[in-house]
Amino acid sequence: MKKNGLLKALQLVPRHLFLAILAVFWLIPIVWLVANSFNESQFMNFGRFFPENFSLTAYRLLLFDSESTVARFPVWFMNTLQIAIFTSIISSIFVLMVSYATSRMRFRGRRTLMSVGVILGLFPGFLAMIAVYFIMRSFGLTNNHWGLVIVYSGSSGLGYLIAKGFFDTISETLSESARIDGATESQVFRLIILPLSRPIIVYTVITAFLVPWMDFVFASIMLNSGIATDWTVAIGLFRMLQRELLATHFARFCAGGVLVSIPISILFVIMQKFYVESITSGSVKG
Repeated sequence: MKKNGLLKALQLVPRHLFLAILAVFWLIPIVWLVANSFNESQFMNFGRFFPENFSLTAYRLLLFDSESTVARFPVWFMNTLQIAIFTSIISSIFVLMVSYATSRMRFRGRRTLMSVGVILGLFPGFLAMIAVYFIMRSFGLTNNHWGLVIVYSGSSGLGYLIAKGFFDTISETLSESARIDGATESQVFRLIILPLSRPIIVYTVITAFLVPWMDFVFASIMLNSGIATDWTVAIGLFRMLQRELLATHFARFCAGGVLVSIPISILFVIMQKFYVESITSGSVKG
């Protein structure tokens, strides 16, 4: 028995060693970004991995330098936060409603609509960006944060599959008992299903929040006025990498990257239990 246990442990060594090497390579750019955010000099230096002198200057300039017309990080942060909050609320409502309808209701064309939704979700979103941009411009919603919220939320219902799988695991007898007692379909959804669906609600809110928080391509297309106070964090940080700004703004760019990651990291740490539970439960049934 001891020999078998030792043999199994030895067999795991190469696998764990390989995973450790991958983890090191994955952490190298993150450590480099964090280290350079504390660089006393503001320019990019490829000659050293760690800066020669550490300082909080980049964070101070990023957050409190009101004279800079380029670095408006607090404004960008609030713009992105507002867009992400409204998007997560609206998108979560759409996803949960579509998931409940496809899971519990039976109507003509249901399977066809589900298949079409899955197929449409396989196409890269950037294929429709130009068409969406001209549509939004015709309604005067470009260079407008509400326009971004509408676009981010508009197709969110197509991501119903995981939430539908979660709803499939909830016993149908609970809904039937409520209907026998006179509950409407809306009441069954609000009073019976949603209280039992906290994990999938958390998962849906987090994934919806991440879309505008990390998006650069579509945000840069929609917010093209050149006014710095309209930008999101992704656009603002990217503009700091222009050649004429690298000498004075690179450390601030690194500091901004660190600050942007903090809310998402906190959100995942707090919601990790529900996040994992929702994925495993939602994969039981299709």
